[in-house]
Amino acid sequence: MSLARFSINQMTVKQLPLPELVDACRELGVPGVGLWREPVRAHGLQATAELVRDAGLTVTTLCRGGFLTATDPAERARALDDNRAAVDEAATLGTDTLVLVSGGLPAGSKDLHGARERIADALGELGPYAAARGVRLAVEPLHPMYAADRCVVSTLAQALDLAERFPAEQVGVTVDTYHLWWDDTAPAQIARAGASGRIHSFQLADWTTPLPAGVLNGRGQIGDGAIDMREWRSYVEKAGYDGPIEVELFNDALWARDGREVLAETAQRFLAHAV
Repeated sequence: MSLARFSINQMTVKQLPLPELVDACRELGVPGVGLWREPVRAHGLQATAELVRDAGLTVTTLCRGGFLTATDPAERARALDDNRAAVDEAATLGTDTLVLVSGGLPAGSKDLHGARERIADALGELGPYAAARGVRLAVEPLHPMYAADRCVVSTLAQALDLAERFPAEQVGVTVDTYHLWWDDTAPAQIARAGASGRIHSFQLADWTTPLPAGVLNGRGQIGDGAIDMREWRSYVEKAGYDGPIEVELFNDALWARDGREVLAETAQRFLAHAV
C-alpha cells in the first residue's frame, strides 16, 4: 500500500505552522499538501512557494475562493477582486486547482435560484482569468445544512449545472465525501463529471454524529464514521480520476492534539480505509 496519491489538507492539522507541516510531510513521506490562503499569507506567499518547492511537495489545491452571491455591486466587485487574487496565489504556489465555496444567501434573501445565477455570472468572469494563469476553478458542493449561510450549491448536479456552462479547463468540481455521501444520485453525477473531465479535486472526510454546535467542525477522521471511503474512491476512479486524494478535516478534537501525531494517524487511516 502506498501514500503516492495521498495529500494532507492544511486545515486537518492547522495547529502545525507551515515549516513544521512541510517537515512532517517530508519525514512521513506525504507527497502532497492542500494549502489555505490565510496561513499562506501569514507565512508569506513567496516564502511558502519556496518552502514547498524545496521540500519536493506537490500543492494539490488552494482553498479557497468563492463567496460570489452578493447583490451589492461594491461587495460583488470586492469578491471578484479577491478571487482574482486567489487565482494569482494558486499560480504562484504551483497548484492548478482553486477550490470555490460559492457563498450563502445574502442577508434577508430567500432566492436560491438568483444566488446560483450570480455564481454563474462570476464564473463567467473568473474562468478565463484563471485559465490564462494555468488554474482551474473547482466548485465544491457543500452539504445542504450549509445552504443558507455558506454555500447555495448543495449537490454535485447543481455544481455541474454551473460548471458545464464553461470549458472544463476553466471550471470543474470538487468531490468531497463529507458533503455528498448522503446523495444517492451522486455516483451518476460523478460519472457525468468524469465524462467531461471536470473532477478537479477529490477530498475525504468522514461523517460522525452528533454534530458539534455550529456544525462546521464536525468532520470525522476517516474510518470513524458512516462513509465507505473505498466505495467513493471507486466512483471517481471509474469516472477517470487518477489525481491526488486529499484528506480535509475540520475537527476541534484533532486540532487539540499534537499535529504531527494527527498527520501520522491520518496517513495510516488513509492506507487502512481508502487504499
